[in-house]
This record gives sequence, structure tokens and C-alpha cells, in this order.
Amino acid sequence: MTIGQNLRALLRLAALAVLAIASGCTTIEAGLDNLGPNEKTESLQAGYTSTRQPITFETAQEGDPQSVIGRTQHPKILAAYGGAYSDPKLEQTLAGIVGRLAAATDDPNRAYRITILNSPNINAFALPGGYVYITRGLLALANDSSEVAAVIGHEMGHITANHGIQRQQREQAAELASRVVSEVLDNESAGQIALAKGKLSLAQFSRQQELQADALGIKHVARAGYDPFAAARFLRAMDAYSKMRNAFQASNPNLDFLASHPSAPQRIELAERLARTEGPPGTGKRDRDRYLAGIDGMLFGDSAVEGYVRERTFLHPGLGITFTVPKGFSLDNTAEAVMATGPDDTAIRFDGVALPQNRSLVEYVNSGWIGGLEPGSVRQRQIHGLEAVSAKARGGEYNFDVTVVRLGGQVYRFLTAVPAKSSVNASQIASQTADTFHQLSAQEKAELKPLRIRIVQARPGDTADTLSSRMMGVEGKEGMFRLLNELGPDDAVKSGEKYKIVAE
Repeated sequence: MTIGQNLRALLRLAALAVLAIASGCTTIEAGLDNLGPNEKTESLQAGYTSTRQPITFETAQEGDPQSVIGRTQHPKILAAYGGAYSDPKLEQTLAGIVGRLAAATDDPNRAYRITILNSPNINAFALPGGYVYITRGLLALANDSSEVAAVIGHEMGHITANHGIQRQQREQAAELASRVVSEVLDNESAGQIALAKGKLSLAQFSRQQELQADALGIKHVARAGYDPFAAARFLRAMDAYSKMRNAFQASNPNLDFLASHPSAPQRIELAERLARTEGPPGTGKRDRDRYLAGIDGMLFGDSAVEGYVRERTFLHPGLGITFTVPKGFSLDNTAEAVMATGPDDTAIRFDGVALPQNRSLVEYVNSGWIGGLEPGSVRQRQIHGLEAVSAKARGGEYNFDVTVVRLGGQVYRFLTAVPAKSSVNASQIASQTADTFHQLSAQEKAELKPLRIRIVQARPGDTADTLSSRMMGVEGKEGMFRLLNELGPDDAVKSGEKYKIVAE
């Protein structure tokens, strides 16, 4: 990937950061292939029975022609989102929520499989055939059972309305139209234009699907006895979270339906209006204490396989490496790379590639993967006893500093991008970051522990400040505490109430 491509990726990720969270839901159903039907995962099963023997999800779905879509896509979803998250206590909590929703469904013959994904991202989506997915990141943001019921009810609405099938059919029609234009007119660009127009039409249709699923979900949640205002409340929480996040988020473009989702204000207004038709505020069950007990101890943020972000420091116990970004930077661990953003649109990207040990770093830096390289800027150096090379480059309206560090058969790369018009020095920022790169000691690796959601009870005299001071590994502790617990800027904690904090 060239410097120019890296920059475009950085800017693209920045643009997607808010959308990735605010959307809250993505429907995925295209590009099927013939995978085995019996892949297993840690998940919950909700079925319906007319005999003494319980009907499993698989047997309940045998007669559903849509189930093949979800079944073949299920392994891909697990691979894309870090696999299933196994936590018996949490699974039991979700089973209770799904059970209440199942009892109130309009379709008693429909079975659902709820899978908790081992991902810190905030997302939920559905596949045709009854497959519903919810990330542990979303569960960490939710504050009671009714909010989770609102999310699951929304996804059940997608399945009930056959949105997945409708979308698949329309995508196939759009692709066929583009091929016809391309073949008949012998004009590839015309075919691409036709496909682009088709995609735009699909996106507009999907916005209506989202709003329809909101409506179906809120009615379903109310029938199940939950608070119908939970949907609006949680949409507001997701919107607040998206505004608080100022770090990059990775996005798999193959799974990107983010542009199809309505804006948060539109969905919140509609959700509140629909909830009022079900009853006044205070209607229905929230079931907060039981839900908080269920998520107590749940993994928060990154797992050991991905490496940990601790405020401005990245640590990876498996790779045995760490580094720290300068003050004023926000650090985020994405699927593609570790990303950091700072003042004046400054960005840092960190990743690694394999490189034979007999190939020199100077040769590697000069091999053409850095666009706009200034040849005279290449210099060899040492970083904590490790061989390293730094260089400068220019591209468009940005100045770049590239530093590569060799560790065994791996080369770790720091790419720092600074606007050319900025007074910030790219080399200075790069040095402040790359110079902190070092190997973790055995003791440092042993002491690394994942962060988890912990439930604490406020005591007399406790404030948002005192409770948030107990949080670990996150920046802006009080702001994150208020966000996780749906407290406004002026809301006080209440003695005896239970609250979420992040700790080891």
C-alpha cells in the first residue's frame, strides 16, 4: 500500500467512524457460497415446541428456505467479528430476554439463534433464517434488559419483514442490469454507472427497511412487557457514543451498508413517537438490576489476541511489543492497523509485515511502496537496541514520516501524516511515538489483563468523579462513566444505585 493509499484509508476511516456506531445495525446477506450447514458456535437457541421433545434451532428451521442463507453466512460472520463470545451467565440473561420476546411474537413458528460476537464494536444485525447477532460492545453500552430487547426486537423485525431476501433480490437485479448494459453497449464504464445507480436505489430502500424494523421492534417489545421507550433511549446512547469517539474505526467494505441507515435524530424522533402510541413514559419493564448482573465481568474493549489499548499506550502480549502515542492523541485498535489521531488533523498508523532477515531495511524502504519518498531523507537508526530506518515523504497536501523497526522476521511500521500547512513537525511526532517502541518483558506480559465491565453500588457521598476514578485503561474517565451509565453532564449518581465501571 502506498503513502497515498494509506492517507486515503486514514481519511476514509475517519469519515466512517461516526457512521459505524450511529447506525447500530447492519443487514448482511449477499455473496453466498456452499459452506457446510452444521458449523457450530457458542450461541443461544430459542425454539418452539408442539411435542414433549424440545425443537432445536436447526430442526425448527429445516422447512424454512431462507435458513440456507443464514447457515452459509454464519461462519463468515464469526470470522469477521472475532468469533462467538462465550459467557454462560450473560447467555442466560439474553435467553430470558429472547424468551419474553418469543412469547409475544406474531410468528410462533419462527425460531431465532442469538449469537454474541466477540467484538468491542457496537453493532447488531440479522440474517435471513432467524440468525441474530449482537456484539459484546453493544451489550456493554446497554443499561437494562429493555434496551437489549429493543435491539433484538428490531432485528427480529428485519427477519419478519423478509428484508434480507428483498435486499438480496434487488442486489442481484442491479448486478444483472449492470452486466446487460456492459455487454450490450460494450462499455464497461456504462455498466459501472448502472450498478452505482442500482446501489443508490438499494440504499434508499434500506433506509425504509430500517424504519420499518424500528416500528415492528417497538410494538414487539411493548407486547413482551418491556419499556417501549427503550429504543429511543438506546439510540440516543449510541448517538452520544459516536460523538464521543474521535478515533478511527476499521470497516470492512464488503460488509458496508452504513450509508443506508437513517440519521440518529430521525430514528430517535420516530422511536419516541411510536413508543407514545404504546403508553406513557414509565410503561413496561426495564429489568435493570438483572441485566447489570448478567454483564458483570464481561470483557470490555480489545482481547489479548488483538492487543490492548490502555489510554495512549498499545500493548500486545502475543507479539510482545508496546508503544505510546504523544499527549493529545487518541488511540484505537482496528482490524487493519492501530490508528491514532491528534491535533491539527495529524494521524498515525501502526502495522506490521513479514520481511526476510537477509533483506536490509534501507532496501525495503527504497523498494517503491512509499509514494513521494525523499531519497536523501532515508537514515538508519536504533530504537531500544532494535534496527530501524526512518524516511520522509510528501504526497498531496500532507507530509509524511515513515519509521520501520525490525524484530525477528517482522517489520513494524509507523506512518505519521501531518497536513503540509500545519506547523506540526511530522518527524518530531513520529520520533515521539516510534522511540517508545520496545519489547515487553516477561513480567510486563504476565501483568497484562483484559478490561472488564464491573458493576458497583454507589455509597453515600459517591459522585460520578469518585466512581469514575476507579476505572482503568480508558481516557476521559468521567465522560466514559457517564456515557456507559446514560448520565447527562449534570446528572448525579444516586446512593444505592448500581453503575458500570471499566476495570481489570
